[in-house]
Amino acid sequence: MNGLIIALIVLVFWLVLVLLMLRGWRRRGQRQAEKVGDFPAVPDETGERRLGPETGLYVGSTFVPSWTDRLAVGDFGDRASCSISMFAQGILIERQGATSIWIPAASVRAIRTERGLAGKVMTRDGVLVIRWMLPSGTEIDSGVRCDDKSCYPRWVAHDPNSSE
Repeated sequence: MNGLIIALIVLVFWLVLVLLMLRGWRRRGQRQAEKVGDFPAVPDETGERRLGPETGLYVGSTFVPSWTDRLAVGDFGDRASCSISMFAQGILIERQGATSIWIPAASVRAIRTERGLAGKVMTRDGVLVIRWMLPSGTEIDSGVRCDDKSCYPRWVAHDPNSSE
């Protein structure tokens, strides 16, 4: 009987902690909403495919310059399996079970590799990171851990604003 009571107390305590964490995540998203504004919509015409698709894991987006200041607006902070492709008009991150992310070519500031992003730490050059400007003027880094990391040099070397 005493073991059952202790188990129930621990379970209730754990549930309260989970609810408090979810509440904090929602409030963080509400505080960030004005700074972030609206994400660009995926256009009907993306232009010619230049790179990809590469499959992998969308690890999240963070505010520049902190690699740990995770975006919590909507579902843009949620990790998800994805594919990433570069088109003449921009970069598309198609996430499974979450909203796709469109990064217009003119918004891209840099493409590089990093050791980690959004609390996800990998080996050296383990995450492909795209630095870009939201329509609100806020600069963010969005990261994808590709299944085949041998594609990273092609992405880093490719300038989406070139007239190839």
